[in-house]
Amino acid sequence: MKTNTLLLFLLLFAGCASSPFGTKVKEPFRGNAYESNNRFFRGTGKGESSADNIARGKADIEAKTILAGQVNTTMKQVADNYQGQTENDRGADVAMKFQSLAREVMNTDLADIRKIGEQKYYDKKENKYTVFIAYEIKKNAMFRFMKKQAQTDKTIDERQQAVIQKILDEQIAESEKEEK
Repeated sequence: MKTNTLLLFLLLFAGCASSPFGTKVKEPFRGNAYESNNRFFRGTGKGESSADNIARGKADIEAKTILAGQVNTTMKQVADNYQGQTENDRGADVAMKFQSLAREVMNTDLADIRKIGEQKYYDKKENKYTVFIAYEIKKNAMFRFMKKQAQTDKTIDERQQAVIQKILDEQIAESEKEEK
């Protein structure tokens, strides 16, 4: 009887140890230190190739794409919040200009981007490089850059300019509050 119980226990234990998804892999640049928060936009990327420069380029593009998406999503939320608060026909114009400004900024270089990590691995068996990259942007620096871009945009009239500047000032104050 004891052998049957022991055998049953071992089978249960072995069944619990395996996962239907496979073995968990720990990749670099995971965890809180590499996730966006109230002070920073953060993005990580992974690239694989038989050429190390191509693997690095893929990782770089993926990390920057993630950052750009976060900035764009934040700007859309801010514009939507403004439009919801004002509830007037001009709110939609300002929201469109604001989102257009965010896209324009994303099409230029990301402001104040900093590389916070890069790791390169080489697998001899598969003749393949794997590169991991992590970037961050201080939110208040990004919002300041957007303010400068808005000030030079000739398609934004004075009223819209004032609203956009006010919204960005609020975002800067919010991100600076988190630094203290």
